[in-house]
Amino acid sequence: MNKATIVECPRDAMQGIKTIIPTETKVKYLNTLLQVGFDIIDIGSFVSPKAVPQMADTPQVLESLNLDKTKSELLVIVANYKHSQRALPYSQVKYWGYSFGISETFMNRNLRTTREEGLKEVEKILSLAENNGYTVVVYLSMAFGNPYDDPWSPEEVFHWARKLYELGVTHQVLADTTAMATPETISLLCKHFPEEVPVKHWGIHLHTTPTNWKENVSSAWDSGCRRFDSALGGYGGCPFAADELVSNLPTENLLEFLREKDALPGLNWEALKQAREMLPSVFLKDFNFSKH
Repeated sequence: MNKATIVECPRDAMQGIKTIIPTETKVKYLNTLLQVGFDIIDIGSFVSPKAVPQMADTPQVLESLNLDKTKSELLVIVANYKHSQRALPYSQVKYWGYSFGISETFMNRNLRTTREEGLKEVEKILSLAENNGYTVVVYLSMAFGNPYDDPWSPEEVFHWARKLYELGVTHQVLADTTAMATPETISLLCKHFPEEVPVKHWGIHLHTTPTNWKENVSSAWDSGCRRFDSALGGYGGCPFAADELVSNLPTENLLEFLREKDALPGLNWEALKQAREMLPSVFLKDFNFSKH
């Protein structure tokens, strides 16, 4: 099957930027993205405003979106059960995303919790989501290794992914949080993930560099992955994973790759052009756009 699912990630692109982007600027940009035709848009997050001040206005953003003519489904990140309760009123959202760290150190840095406690949190979030019509997507953060010398192996990833599946998590994403993935590790995980963890939907969230993005995407594609997270311009990264943000896979690069594979989805190219033209004004001076 050549059809690819594209998850556009403006939330991940914005979250680590220190200068607060005005809400109206976000809304204008997101409304443009909603016209492009991406399958899913990771639009915001319900997390502590102190921890991620850039996302404090997610409720206001959601209330201001124009969803009349979009085919894109919406995803928001929820940090824990308490914040998933805050997400309850926003029925325009379909997916709640939760970041589960394969690395214990990352779980502590990102969510101030342990992996075992994280499983309990997922169980509560799942129950709330299922009772209110939402679908939970768990991101397996640090799936391709970590910078903390915590234990890592494909078996370690499969172990925790199976635990999540046993709880009822049917949507899982392998996340390369600090751009440590190589074609070899991507192949090791992606080739065997569906047989080791029989989830309904799975994909990959790559943080890449200008020199390694294509070989990593190629490895994922050749290993059977058909769901890809990306962000226009390659902006973003997790502010809790390392001292410097690592770029997301640029959507422009992903689309060029899919064109070569004759798997390019039907998109509104004029809206895509408009969104790209907005990037410098949205992301201000916190990122060197010329490098991407």
